[in-house]
Amino acid sequence: QVQLVESGGGLVQPGGSLRLSCAASGSISSCNAMGWYRQAPGNQRELVARIIRTGSTNYVDSVKGRFTISRDNAKNTVYLQMNSLKPEDTAVYYCRADCTYGINYWGKGTLVTVSS
Repeated sequence: QVQLVESGGGLVQPGGSLRLSCAASGSISSCNAMGWYRQAPGNQRELVARIIRTGSTNYVDSVKGRFTISRDNAKNTVYLQMNSLKPEDTAVYYCRADCTYGINYWGKGTLVTVSS
């Protein structure tokens, strides 16, 4: 069983930065991948960034070059560094763990608001 808790969201001006953290209560070292997703009002939840066990990463085109996903297995934590934020990045950001036997775990989300 893995429990995920996101933190680091808040209000930031356009062009600013935030770093989101996803802390896992159980070990995520056996999970095949960790991802950050977001859901804006009226939109479907979308994948933002994903990191697999080998360290390979992928990003949605709209955040490439601005966001960076990383993981610290010793701390059971996954991060999302977000730079050059835009109003369209406003959303609730969720962490997800893709673990063995196809089991996925979700956090409850953290709100990011980009506005002047």
